Amino acid sequence: MNSTVPVSPAQDPALRVQVEAALDTLRPYLQADGGSVRLVDITQEMVVELELLGACETCPMSSMTLRAGIEQAVKRSVPQITRVEAVNV
Repeated sequence: MNSTVPVSPAQDPALRVQVEAALDTLRPYLQADGGSVRLVDITQEMVVELELLGACETCPMSSMTLRAGIEQAVKRSVPQITRVEAVNV
């Protein structure tokens, strides 16, 4: 009997690659201002958890960048993602 165990989003390498590719399109802009992001996890609820790095950690505009920039770009590239959250803000 061949049963397949469903893969959690965090363990789906193809999904992680898609999210990383979307983040890679944004990183040069964040790095130009001294910041960056790191993919921490993708939850069962299809929420991308990111760590804001460098200047992004303390920037007063980081929540707007997260919602209007990062979240929109990730959701556009990977439609099954429902939300993007920063875990260290």
